[in-house]
Amino acid sequence: MPESPDLEVRHLGEVLEGLAVSGKPGDWRITQPIPVSALNEGVLSFLVCRKGESEPIDSFTLVAGAPLAEDLRAEIDLLRAELDLLKRAFRQHCAESEA
Repeated sequence: MPESPDLEVRHLGEVLEGLAVSGKPGDWRITQPIPVSALNEGVLSFLVCRKGESEPIDSFTLVAGAPLAEDLRAEIDLLRAELDLLKRAFRQHCAESEA
């Protein structure tokens, strides 16, 4: 069986311990325990890199915390309002251009 890739997972620039790689070429699976100390409220990003290289080959994100759901809903409402404003302005521009 071919050797598994030599990978590491980083969070905030620190390499996390305990990464396990299994599978076969073209279908590798990684399992990474996330330390409790790395968890907090908000969006947490983790980078999967080849060992010793800084360029990530993949990443995964965790979203944690009860208040975050309300923040996301408020952000979506704001984005919808901005989109409606842009649509109205675009329609007005198109109507004026045709006249």
